[in-house]
Amino acid sequence: MENFYKEDPILKRLLKSLLPPDFFHWADKELEDYGALCAGSIDIRAIHSDRDGAPKLINYDKMGNEASKVWLNEGYKKSVKETYRTGVVGYIHKEIPELGIKGNYGYSYALKYLLSQAEPGLACPVTLTKATAYLIDHYASEPLKSTYLPHVISTGEVELYEGATFLTERQGGSDVGANELKAVKAGDSYLITGEKYFASNAGVCGIAMVLGRLDGAPPGTKGLSLFLIPWEENRAQGRLRIRRLKDKLGVRAVPSGEVEFNKAIGYLVGKEDKGFSYMIEALNLSRVSNAVASVGIMRRALREAKNYAYRREAFGNRLTSYPMIQCTLSQMTAKQEIELQAIFEVIKRMDVVMGLETKDQASQRDKILFRLYVAIMKQETAEQAIRFAHEAIEIHGGNGYIEDFVTPRLLRDAQVLTVWEGTANILGLEVLRLIMKYEADQIFAGEMRRKLSDIKKKIVHPIATWIPLMERQIEDLLKKVEQVRELNSDLQTFYCKALAERMAILFESVIALESCAQGDERQEAISEIYLRSVWKQDEFQQNPVELAKFQEVIAL
Repeated sequence: MENFYKEDPILKRLLKSLLPPDFFHWADKELEDYGALCAGSIDIRAIHSDRDGAPKLINYDKMGNEASKVWLNEGYKKSVKETYRTGVVGYIHKEIPELGIKGNYGYSYALKYLLSQAEPGLACPVTLTKATAYLIDHYASEPLKSTYLPHVISTGEVELYEGATFLTERQGGSDVGANELKAVKAGDSYLITGEKYFASNAGVCGIAMVLGRLDGAPPGTKGLSLFLIPWEENRAQGRLRIRRLKDKLGVRAVPSGEVEFNKAIGYLVGKEDKGFSYMIEALNLSRVSNAVASVGIMRRALREAKNYAYRREAFGNRLTSYPMIQCTLSQMTAKQEIELQAIFEVIKRMDVVMGLETKDQASQRDKILFRLYVAIMKQETAEQAIRFAHEAIEIHGGNGYIEDFVTPRLLRDAQVLTVWEGTANILGLEVLRLIMKYEADQIFAGEMRRKLSDIKKKIVHPIATWIPLMERQIEDLLKKVEQVRELNSDLQTFYCKALAERMAILFESVIALESCAQGDERQEAISEIYLRSVWKQDEFQQNPVELAKFQEVIAL
């Protein structure tokens, strides 16, 4: 029986190093059970949701009254129930009954990684619910928290309220400061009026977290406040409606729509002038989720490509007997595994910067480094998810283009990851902002040097010869940043995306070297293949030693 968790020893190794022993022992069993679901019934249901079971908007009831309800197929609803019961959201905020301790983002994102290999459409609402829980738990008043949080973090003991975070408006898009949604105080609540143009999980969520502007608030992001809007009671009173659902290229299981609020009842969360900063914290959580979904799609694409190449014969031999295929699969394997390790490095830092018990204790350096890591890795992983889906199609040949195989859906689902939660341009601007305001380049360089210094003490085998190159690349990065600093603002924005890309490759390269300290021969081969691939070393000098490494790597 197939199992996405059991077939991924890298994930298991990462979690074993991240979680306390008792927590890991419990999580190992939970993830094995969920890994079987994702490789089995959840994956089968995802096919139906994509082809025939996409959400449908019910505009009117049988009496002609406006309904604004969303129909979901029964299989998808079963996947929803099975997924939230794992504690993918809940156990970040409450104790795991069997352990008597709270979970963490490491366990949560391991579940999300498995889910993304089967149903990225459901992975989106899970992310939105996670962001909603974060905002309520950190910033809502005690009455709001006691009323709504138990439902948002439900693992089956009370009714689940999935969450949603609505930012985008038609006139602004990524320019959130142009938002016009209005909020007027009415006693203990507020009346919310306006529209949100790209609202994912619309009609399904129990709670929507929405940015709006109070009367007299200043323009731009500084004038935005955060509001909690209970969905069903407002819908029943005709205070909100779904204008239409989007006809999307991929992730068809999640309903994304255009929502109109007409004096919807909402509740202020936190301080009036802090709405945008609260939502940015939730946005970083969602960006990490996006990156986890990306490496999940990469993993599934790699898995499908390998399995097909082992079965398929051409010109009298299996595809895997040809060096070209070995090279492609081994480079994909190396990239995916190193990228997964890099993402878990980000998640480890996230537990410090965004954890309830640690958030206020995190240093400014940790916060800046976390924001930088999130920006560079969200950009890199999203683009790689598309590339991996493309490579899987190419290895399948004509079959890869046929909907009987999962590969077309992987490509369609991957395509949104470069758009959701910030395009490469937006992320490049975030990196530039961190550099200009906080000297994030110096903080990043210092952290990479520290890691390289530790690596030098632990590894002596040939892969250590890559360390001087990394040290030179760090210096070269700092020189490029200084050159960009001297440019006018237009040219700075022109180069910021390239700086983000360079930082991502440097970060992953150091992670590749770091992973070799375990003394594992296969991990050394993975790191060597990764480093040769990204730094284009000896492209025309491959020899039988390298081919042997290819064969060793793709055998897993």
